[in-house]
Amino acid sequence: MWFANFFVSGSMTMVIPFISLYIDSMGNFSDSYVQTWSGLTFAVTFIAAFIFSPIWGRIGDKYGRKKILIISAFGIGLSVFLMGFATSVWQLFLLRLFMGIVTGFIPMSQAFIAVQTPKEVAGKVLGTLQTGGITGALMGPMLGGALADIFGYSSTFKWVSITIFISGFLVMFGIKELQITISNDKNDFKSYSSKEVLQHIIRKPVLLVVMLLSTLVQIAHFSIQPILSLFVAEIHGTVNIAFFAGLAFSAAGLGNLLMSRRWGKIGDRVGYIKILIILLFMAGIVYFPGAFVTNIWQLVVLRFLLGVSIGGIVPLRIAYIRQEAPLSMQGEVLGYNTSLRFLGNIIGPALGGLVAATWGFSSVFVITSVLLILSGVIMLVAWYKGEGSPKHAHSFSSR
Repeated sequence: MWFANFFVSGSMTMVIPFISLYIDSMGNFSDSYVQTWSGLTFAVTFIAAFIFSPIWGRIGDKYGRKKILIISAFGIGLSVFLMGFATSVWQLFLLRLFMGIVTGFIPMSQAFIAVQTPKEVAGKVLGTLQTGGITGALMGPMLGGALADIFGYSSTFKWVSITIFISGFLVMFGIKELQITISNDKNDFKSYSSKEVLQHIIRKPVLLVVMLLSTLVQIAHFSIQPILSLFVAEIHGTVNIAFFAGLAFSAAGLGNLLMSRRWGKIGDRVGYIKILIILLFMAGIVYFPGAFVTNIWQLVVLRFLLGVSIGGIVPLRIAYIRQEAPLSMQGEVLGYNTSLRFLGNIIGPALGGLVAATWGFSSVFVITSVLLILSGVIMLVAWYKGEGSPKHAHSFSSR
């Protein structure tokens, strides 16, 4: 599963640094047009994924998660392959829409592993799984940028699709979905309706806030993604722009790779929510100086520090969900969490593109910093009222 995550994540992130450049190459467009449509084209994938993630999660709970992983891998591969033949913004937009309908490989793999992992080591195991995706995300943008500079944008899409198809075959022939017993709680094996799943989430205020914050965090994290290559061009110039944009993307991936598993282990020991709060504040503080960078290497350093601080947020959230939701509803709960993440992915790129077009690139960094710090404040208040206050002292060490 680690290798499949590596291939899918790396393949999908290969094309991110030059999507805006690919759009720009399709015609003689204004900067504001390219920035706006970069955001919309980037976001449409997540609009579809927002709708379909809980559906795929429930199907996976009922019929098996391996089947959904295979469908997702081959669907993503086909959409990326066809993007290499796009000749207009609308064609690219529709293919990104189709990708969103079948996407969800990474969150489904997280559910696949979570239901076979004891609660006590969920953070460490999910953090280890995430390193596969992070390693791919680390290598993907740099490799994609280099390929785009050498072979062009269209050819890069076609080569990327091959590695995604390989991931599908790895899952099909290299992974078995085992039915193992890691719990003696009868609730873990009960069948739940969608209404009961939603009621379970609502009855747990901290779990509800953890899931809702997925939206705010993703808005903050993705606001800069679709216009980062344009920002790199502004501060560095157009020489080897795809490569340096990939370098800026990958710097965050390196920091993420180095710390993801460590944050998961610390969360297992100290408590997932407490570490999550710390990381949200750290990420907000690190993001702010990006508004004032004047060269590419300053941006790369800040992106690396962002990766260090944000590296544990995803595995800690999923580990907490693994702890608070019965096994037989894990796929659907993670599906709702993924939908909320994708909602942030929808809003973030469009908001980032709009803000950049209106007030300039630097304003995107400031707004992102505020959103991350606000997320930390909300999580702190929810945790204190639900688990951290003196009247809940008996659960202070609860994870």
